[in-house]
Amino acid sequence: MLTINRFLYDDSGTTAIEYGLIAGLVAVAIIGALLALGGSLEGLFTTVGGHVDTAASGG
Repeated sequence: MLTINRFLYDDSGTTAIEYGLIAGLVAVAIIGALLALGGSLEGLFTTVGGHVDTAASGG
């Protein structure tokens, strides 16, 4: 019975679980931000690439 009581009141793994949940939420936020910015970044790189191609061809 003492072993069961120790198990029920042991909080040692709680902090690790909380840190894992926080890390998961941060990862979801980063992925969401990258997906939201993905289209604008693609347009930016396309524009810069076009300017570089024009400059390289002497135009």
